[in-house]
Amino acid sequence: MRILITGNMGYVGSYLVQHLRSVLPDLSIVGYDMGYFAHCLTNAACLPEHRVDLQYFADIRTISADILTNNKIDAVVHLAAISNDPMGKTYEDVTLDVNYRSSVRLARLAKETGVQSFIFASSCSMYGSADDSAKTETSPLNPLTAYARSKVNTEKELKEIAGDGLKVTCLRFATACGMSDRLRLDLVLNDFVAGAVASKKITILSDGTPWRPLINVKDMALAIEWALSRPTDLGAFVAVNTGSDRWNYQVRELAEAAAEVIPGVEVSINTNAEPDKRSYRVDFSLFKQIAPHHQPRYDLTATIRELQEGLEAMRFSDPNFRNSYFMRLKVLNRFRELNLLTPELNWAK
Repeated sequence: MRILITGNMGYVGSYLVQHLRSVLPDLSIVGYDMGYFAHCLTNAACLPEHRVDLQYFADIRTISADILTNNKIDAVVHLAAISNDPMGKTYEDVTLDVNYRSSVRLARLAKETGVQSFIFASSCSMYGSADDSAKTETSPLNPLTAYARSKVNTEKELKEIAGDGLKVTCLRFATACGMSDRLRLDLVLNDFVAGAVASKKITILSDGTPWRPLINVKDMALAIEWALSRPTDLGAFVAVNTGSDRWNYQVRELAEAAAEVIPGVEVSINTNAEPDKRSYRVDFSLFKQIAPHHQPRYDLTATIRELQEGLEAMRFSDPNFRNSYFMRLKVLNRFRELNLLTPELNWAK
């Protein structure tokens, strides 16, 4: 099998390539990435891209059919995106262009060139503000941010594109966490563990009550492995909540769990914070039913320890990490300040 992974140089992609190499050694992997975060390596033994067969440094907004045909691509794993709410708020038009319009265009190119499988990294954030009942795939969608809206819009069009030889799988991932060769600390659990390691303090920026489902980045890779060979009898289009019912937590519970694993940590809650409307519990029973051999293997405690060990191995000690390159928005804004990126987030010539 020959696959194209877009966004392979990001937080998830860096580990995904390693995982697929270990379980499918004969796989041919082509990477395609803009390279925004190529320099954001975190204690990596070597450049993660040494594991791909061919790497393109290019914009997903301008990808051509030749990339698919010349490399005889059988499956596309589409990770490339403006990847969180803060970036989406700052660069809303770009987010819709990259995450939505470009995703749909790529899927159409895939179908036209005979690609058999298109795997889309979607998100549980599309449930937005919800009551305490766990949301299933048929629950109403309530996207509150540009990032979440981009996922909803893309899924709707992918459903129309699927069929006639193209199998589409939308993995509605829970919030990512865990170590990677390109670690992000703008994710809730990673943020809490970083604070605990750097300063023995965890600061919750909300009142701590919102619900979040989580998934370890390694279990995300496991789910993508499943999607590459999922049964055709599930239909041409599948959208599935991807995670585990065991990983539904309120934000304050995540902070308390980190403080329990890492001794001597003080947890503070911003009682004056505006309510965070993004709160949702998610039902992952369909994923358990259709992918029984690719269920999440990490739990919360193991993930916290993994992050702690990884950060300590990096000699991580920056209490001001929320202003560092570990925050993806900070990286983009710094490139803009240096005139390396245009307002549309194209590399300046």
